[in-house]
Amino acid sequence: MKRLENKVAIVTGAASGLGKAIATLYAAEGAKVIAADVNKEALEKLKSEITSAGGDIIVLSADITKPADIENIVDETLKKYGTLDILVNNAGVMDDFSPVGDIKDEMWLRVLEINLNGPMRLMRSAFKIMLKKNSGTIINISSVGGLQGARAGAAYTASKHALIGLTRNTGYMYSKSGIRCNAIAPGAMETNIAATIDMQHLNPLASSMIMPGMVTNPRTSKPVEVANLALFLATDEASFINGAVLVADGGWTAY
Repeated sequence: MKRLENKVAIVTGAASGLGKAIATLYAAEGAKVIAADVNKEALEKLKSEITSAGGDIIVLSADITKPADIENIVDETLKKYGTLDILVNNAGVMDDFSPVGDIKDEMWLRVLEINLNGPMRLMRSAFKIMLKKNSGTIINISSVGGLQGARAGAAYTASKHALIGLTRNTGYMYSKSGIRCNAIAPGAMETNIAATIDMQHLNPLASSMIMPGMVTNPRTSKPVEVANLALFLATDEASFINGAVLVADGGWTAY
Protein backbone atom coordinates (compact mmCIF):
# COMPACT_ATOMS: atom_id res chain seq x y z
CA MET A 1 0.00 0.00 0.00
CA LYS A 2 1.23 3.48 -0.82
CA ARG A 3 2.23 5.61 2.17
CA LEU A 4 -0.30 8.41 1.53
CA GLU A 5 -3.07 6.37 -0.04
CA ASN A 6 -6.25 8.49 -0.38
CA LYS A 7 -4.85 11.36 1.68
CA VAL A 8 -5.64 14.88 0.47
CA ALA A 9 -2.74 17.31 0.51
CA ILE A 10 -2.35 21.01 -0.26
CA VAL A 11 1.14 22.09 -1.30
CA THR A 12 1.93 25.77 -1.85
CA GLY A 13 4.77 27.00 -4.01
CA ALA A 14 4.31 23.73 -5.84
CA ALA A 15 5.34 24.73 -9.36
CA SER A 16 9.10 24.43 -8.84
CA GLY A 17 11.90 23.46 -6.51
CA LEU A 18 11.03 21.83 -3.20
CA GLY A 19 7.28 22.33 -3.64
CA LYS A 20 7.32 20.49 -6.95
CA ALA A 21 9.38 17.68 -5.45
CA ILE A 22 6.93 17.33 -2.54
CA ALA A 23 3.85 17.42 -4.77
CA THR A 24 5.37 14.83 -7.11
CA LEU A 25 6.41 12.53 -4.28
CA TYR A 26 3.06 12.82 -2.51
CA ALA A 27 1.19 11.98 -5.71
CA ALA A 28 3.45 8.99 -6.34
CA GLU A 29 2.63 7.76 -2.82
CA GLY A 30 -1.11 7.91 -3.43
CA ALA A 31 -2.09 11.39 -2.22
CA LYS A 32 -4.63 13.56 -3.99
CA VAL A 33 -2.65 16.78 -4.45
CA ILE A 34 -3.83 20.37 -4.63
CA ALA A 35 -0.87 22.29 -6.04
CA ALA A 36 -0.94 26.06 -5.63
CA ASP A 37 1.45 28.62 -7.06
CA VAL A 38 1.57 31.99 -8.82
CA ASN A 39 3.24 30.46 -11.89
CA LYS A 40 0.38 29.18 -14.06
CA GLU A 41 2.56 27.81 -16.85
CA ALA A 42 4.76 25.80 -14.48
CA LEU A 43 1.68 24.49 -12.68
CA GLU A 44 0.27 23.12 -15.91
CA LYS A 45 3.56 21.38 -16.62
CA LEU A 46 3.50 19.84 -13.16
CA LYS A 47 -0.07 18.68 -13.69
CA SER A 48 0.87 17.03 -16.96
CA GLU A 49 3.82 15.24 -15.38
CA ILE A 50 1.85 13.94 -12.42
CA THR A 51 -1.24 12.86 -14.36
CA SER A 52 0.97 11.14 -16.94
CA ALA A 53 2.43 9.10 -14.09
CA GLY A 54 -1.05 8.16 -12.89
CA GLY A 55 -1.29 10.69 -10.08
CA ASP A 56 -4.33 12.67 -8.91
CA ILE A 57 -3.80 16.43 -8.92
CA ILE A 58 -5.57 19.73 -9.36
CA VAL A 59 -3.64 22.96 -9.81
CA LEU A 60 -4.67 26.39 -8.58
CA SER A 61 -3.18 29.72 -9.52
CA ALA A 62 -2.91 31.48 -6.18
CA ASP A 63 -1.10 34.37 -4.54
CA ILE A 64 -0.85 33.64 -0.81
CA THR A 65 -0.55 37.33 -0.02
CA LYS A 66 -4.24 37.54 -0.94
CA PRO A 67 -6.68 36.19 1.68
CA ALA A 68 -9.27 35.51 -1.02
CA ASP A 69 -6.84 33.24 -2.86
CA ILE A 70 -6.13 31.36 0.35
CA GLU A 71 -9.81 30.79 1.01
CA ASN A 72 -10.22 29.65 -2.59
CA ILE A 73 -7.50 27.01 -2.15
CA VAL A 74 -9.34 25.47 0.78
CA ASP A 75 -12.77 25.87 -0.82
CA GLU A 76 -11.64 24.16 -4.03
CA THR A 77 -10.06 21.36 -2.02
CA LEU A 78 -13.35 20.70 -0.26
CA LYS A 79 -15.30 20.98 -3.50
CA LYS A 80 -13.06 18.46 -5.28
CA TYR A 81 -12.14 16.01 -2.52
CA GLY A 82 -14.43 16.76 0.43
CA THR A 83 -11.69 16.86 3.05
CA LEU A 84 -8.10 17.84 3.84
CA ASP A 85 -5.43 15.74 5.56
CA ILE A 86 -2.11 17.47 4.89
CA LEU A 87 -1.07 21.08 4.45
CA VAL A 88 2.45 21.94 3.31
CA ASN A 89 3.29 25.63 3.59
CA ASN A 90 6.22 25.73 1.20
CA ALA A 91 5.78 28.99 -0.73
CA GLY A 92 8.42 31.52 0.27
CA VAL A 93 10.75 34.26 -0.89
CA MET A 94 14.21 35.45 0.05
CA ASP A 95 15.06 39.01 1.00
CA ASP A 96 17.99 41.07 -0.31
CA PHE A 97 20.25 40.29 2.68
CA SER A 98 19.74 43.78 4.12
CA PRO A 99 20.41 44.12 7.88
CA VAL A 100 17.88 46.00 9.99
CA GLY A 101 19.61 49.36 9.55
CA ASP A 102 19.06 49.23 5.80
CA ILE A 103 15.85 47.24 5.34
CA LYS A 104 13.16 48.93 3.28
CA ASP A 105 9.54 48.74 4.46
CA GLU A 106 8.47 47.30 1.11
CA MET A 107 10.91 44.39 1.38
CA TRP A 108 10.11 43.74 5.05
CA LEU A 109 6.35 43.67 4.49
CA ARG A 110 6.55 41.52 1.33
CA VAL A 111 8.73 38.86 2.95
CA LEU A 112 6.61 38.69 6.11
CA GLU A 113 3.39 38.55 4.07
CA ILE A 114 4.56 35.59 2.00
CA ASN A 115 6.70 33.69 4.51
CA LEU A 116 4.57 34.13 7.63
CA ASN A 117 1.14 35.69 7.12
CA GLY A 118 0.22 33.44 4.20
CA PRO A 119 1.09 30.23 6.07
CA MET A 120 -0.79 31.41 9.17
CA ARG A 121 -3.92 32.15 7.15
CA LEU A 122 -3.76 28.80 5.38
CA MET A 123 -3.33 27.01 8.70
CA ARG A 124 -6.29 28.89 10.13
CA SER A 125 -8.46 27.86 7.17
CA ALA A 126 -7.22 24.27 7.27
CA PHE A 127 -8.12 23.98 10.94
CA LYS A 128 -11.78 24.52 10.10
CA ILE A 129 -11.60 21.11 8.44
CA MET A 130 -9.03 19.32 10.59
CA LEU A 131 -10.64 20.12 13.93
CA LYS A 132 -13.97 18.66 12.81
CA LYS A 133 -12.31 15.33 11.98
CA ASN A 134 -9.75 15.42 14.83
CA SER A 135 -6.89 14.68 12.50
CA GLY A 136 -4.48 16.43 10.19
CA THR A 137 -0.85 17.19 9.51
CA ILE A 138 0.75 20.56 8.85
CA ILE A 139 4.30 20.91 7.59
CA ASN A 140 5.84 24.36 7.46
CA ILE A 141 8.98 24.85 5.41
CA SER A 142 11.26 27.10 7.42
CA SER A 143 15.04 27.26 6.94
CA VAL A 144 18.32 27.10 8.80
CA GLY A 145 17.83 30.86 8.58
CA GLY A 146 15.02 30.32 11.08
CA LEU A 147 17.51 28.89 13.57
CA GLN A 148 20.50 31.15 12.99
CA GLY A 149 21.08 34.83 12.44
CA ALA A 150 23.68 34.73 9.69
CA ARG A 151 22.08 33.02 6.72
CA ALA A 152 20.00 35.86 5.21
CA GLY A 153 18.85 39.41 5.82
CA ALA A 154 16.72 40.74 8.66
CA ALA A 155 13.38 40.17 6.93
CA TYR A 156 13.90 36.55 5.86
CA THR A 157 15.56 35.65 9.17
CA ALA A 158 12.70 37.16 11.17
CA SER A 159 10.04 35.49 9.01
CA LYS A 160 11.54 32.02 9.31
CA HIS A 161 12.15 32.33 13.05
CA ALA A 162 8.52 33.41 13.43
CA LEU A 163 7.29 30.49 11.32
CA ILE A 164 9.10 28.11 13.66
CA GLY A 165 7.47 29.81 16.64
CA LEU A 166 4.07 29.47 15.00
CA THR A 167 4.80 25.81 14.31
CA ARG A 168 5.77 25.03 17.89
CA ASN A 169 2.83 26.91 19.36
CA THR A 170 0.38 25.18 17.03
CA GLY A 171 1.84 21.75 17.61
CA TYR A 172 1.51 22.13 21.36
CA MET A 173 -1.83 23.92 21.50
CA TYR A 174 -3.58 21.29 19.36
CA SER A 175 -1.62 18.26 20.55
CA LYS A 176 -4.78 16.74 22.04
CA SER A 177 -6.83 17.36 18.91
CA GLY A 178 -5.23 14.76 16.66
CA ILE A 179 -3.40 17.42 14.64
CA ARG A 180 0.37 17.56 14.25
CA CYS A 181 2.35 20.61 13.15
CA ASN A 182 6.06 20.39 12.37
CA ALA A 183 8.65 22.42 10.51
CA ILE A 184 11.51 21.51 8.23
CA ALA A 185 14.62 23.67 8.21
CA PRO A 186 16.50 23.03 4.96
CA GLY A 187 19.98 24.27 4.28
CA ALA A 188 21.12 25.19 0.78
CA MET A 189 19.04 23.60 -1.98
CA GLU A 190 19.11 23.56 -5.75
CA THR A 191 16.01 25.75 -6.17
CA ASN A 192 15.21 29.11 -7.73
CA ILE A 193 14.46 30.95 -4.48
CA ALA A 194 17.70 32.94 -4.65
CA ALA A 195 17.50 33.66 -8.37
CA THR A 196 16.41 37.27 -7.89
CA ILE A 197 19.22 38.16 -5.48
CA ASP A 198 22.07 40.13 -7.02
CA MET A 199 24.94 38.40 -5.24
CA GLN A 200 27.46 40.75 -6.87
CA HIS A 201 25.96 43.84 -5.22
CA LEU A 202 25.20 42.77 -1.67
CA ASN A 203 24.99 45.21 1.17
CA PRO A 204 28.62 45.63 2.35
CA LEU A 205 27.78 44.65 5.93
CA ALA A 206 25.87 41.58 4.78
CA SER A 207 28.72 40.61 2.49
CA SER A 208 31.34 40.85 5.23
CA MET A 209 29.28 39.16 7.95
CA ILE A 210 27.26 36.50 6.12
CA MET A 211 29.43 35.34 3.24
CA PRO A 212 32.15 33.75 5.44
CA GLY A 213 29.54 31.38 6.90
CA MET A 214 28.35 30.36 3.47
CA VAL A 215 31.63 28.64 2.67
CA THR A 216 31.15 26.29 5.64
CA ASN A 217 28.21 24.64 3.85
CA PRO A 218 29.24 21.03 3.07
CA ARG A 219 27.03 20.75 0.00
CA THR A 220 23.78 21.78 -1.67
CA SER A 221 20.89 19.32 -1.61
CA LYS A 222 18.58 18.12 -4.33
CA PRO A 223 14.96 19.11 -3.57
CA VAL A 224 13.90 15.46 -3.37
CA GLU A 225 16.24 14.91 -0.43
CA VAL A 226 14.21 17.36 1.63
CA ALA A 227 10.92 16.24 0.06
CA ASN A 228 11.57 12.76 1.47
CA LEU A 229 11.49 14.28 4.96
CA ALA A 230 8.19 16.03 4.15
CA LEU A 231 6.84 12.64 3.07
CA PHE A 232 7.86 11.01 6.34
CA LEU A 233 6.28 13.77 8.43
CA ALA A 234 3.01 13.38 6.52
CA THR A 235 2.75 9.65 7.28
CA ASP A 236 1.58 7.83 10.39
CA GLU A 237 5.18 6.76 10.86
CA ALA A 238 5.74 10.24 12.33
CA SER A 239 2.72 10.04 14.64
CA PHE A 240 4.68 11.08 17.75
CA ILE A 241 6.59 13.93 16.13
CA ASN A 242 4.82 17.19 16.86
CA GLY A 243 5.90 20.79 17.37
CA ALA A 244 9.34 19.83 16.14
CA VAL A 245 11.84 21.42 13.78
CA LEU A 246 13.73 18.90 11.69
CA VAL A 247 16.93 20.17 10.11
CA ALA A 248 17.94 18.89 6.68
CA ASP A 249 21.16 20.70 5.84
CA GLY A 250 23.82 18.07 5.24
CA GLY A 251 25.57 19.00 8.47
CA TRP A 252 25.88 22.76 7.87
CA THR A 253 24.55 23.79 11.29
CA ALA A 254 26.83 21.23 12.97
CA TYR A 255 29.81 23.44 12.13
